[in-house]
Amino acid sequence: MRPFTATISIDEARRRLAEAVRPIDRTETLPITDAAGRVVAVDVLATSHVPPFDRSLMDGYAVIAAATAGATRETPVRLEIVERIYTGQSPTAAIGAGQCAEIATGAPLPVGADAVVMVEESAMDGDSSVRLFTTVAAGQNIGRRGADLSPADVVVRRGDVLNPSRIGALAAIGATAIDVFVKPRVAVTSTGNEIVRPGDPRTPSQIYDVNQFTLGAIVAAHGGVPEIHDAAPDTLVDLEEALDRCADADVILFSGGSSVGERDLMVDLVRQRGQMIFHGIAVKPGKPTLFARIGDAAFFGMPGNPTSCLSNAYILLVPFLRATARLPIEAPRIVRVPLGRRIVSQAGRHQFYTVRLEDGTAMPAFKGSGDITSMSRADGYIEIPADQSTVEEGTTLSVTLF
Repeated sequence: MRPFTATISIDEARRRLAEAVRPIDRTETLPITDAAGRVVAVDVLATSHVPPFDRSLMDGYAVIAAATAGATRETPVRLEIVERIYTGQSPTAAIGAGQCAEIATGAPLPVGADAVVMVEESAMDGDSSVRLFTTVAAGQNIGRRGADLSPADVVVRRGDVLNPSRIGALAAIGATAIDVFVKPRVAVTSTGNEIVRPGDPRTPSQIYDVNQFTLGAIVAAHGGVPEIHDAAPDTLVDLEEALDRCADADVILFSGGSSVGERDLMVDLVRQRGQMIFHGIAVKPGKPTLFARIGDAAFFGMPGNPTSCLSNAYILLVPFLRATARLPIEAPRIVRVPLGRRIVSQAGRHQFYTVRLEDGTAMPAFKGSGDITSMSRADGYIEIPADQSTVEEGTTLSVTLF
């Protein structure tokens, strides 16, 4: 056995990870129908006006505003209807003195008109004239040409995440495709002689692989493309071959083999192949986490225990992966509730302790680093500082929700 000689704090681990981020720089062109959630690679400028014409913002009557002066319900103004204009239809007649045009919301304004009286302030007077009951000012109820966008206006900027409204803005200028940054490729491999893929036969001493599925789900949810590889047995040859299979990825995730037992060969292999940035963090769970650079790839050696692995994936991998993918920092969802039962914590290690929310309180959910139900039956986690050994029942806590 080779015990840890030193560990770093969680804050130091986060600092080193932030310094090691290399944002993705490869790009691809996607149809805007497939680009939601992607990160824009280049500024996109408008090449035309949006809207491309003056248009009505109401169903009603396009008028010369001055012609409505003094109009009330008691003293309406009567105008001749020279045309009915619908959306998608171009006006054919100009509006002159004593005239108006019936117009639909979104339809182009006819020449001569400078305002719209909404239909609720009118009444038909025969088939070809209308009485108007209100005075309008020039520009009222009109959307001007270019009011939304004009040529050379920035529609989306490099680094913007394409949400539904930004997709809509691209559609408004007639764009059909957009240059975006590619998603980082993330290779995921579990290690250990005891690991078996769910559905495959196993011996009494083997367990089903959990980590490739939890890590794959984390990667997919935070901007990466998971590439799942077969589990690697605990031999130097198998681990070297597994690492070679992952060499083209942007980020490599191995789970297991990062502790200090005599069969944990991954630590030695990483030191031979790349630059070790840290190995061992003063946290619980997840102490044996390592991070390194191997060639152009970032390498995470995650603990083999499912709770330790997933916990540090949330705490350390997610911010690193999102920064690599050029996604914004994820804002945590936090609730403040009292603790429902006393917790004893290991002093000297910053603990991320899972809890579930019950009747307005936070109830302990953590069972053990090897128990996936420590996570699956939890709603979030609390943080217990390294210098604190107990948290008393009734203490109001900040719970970070998953």
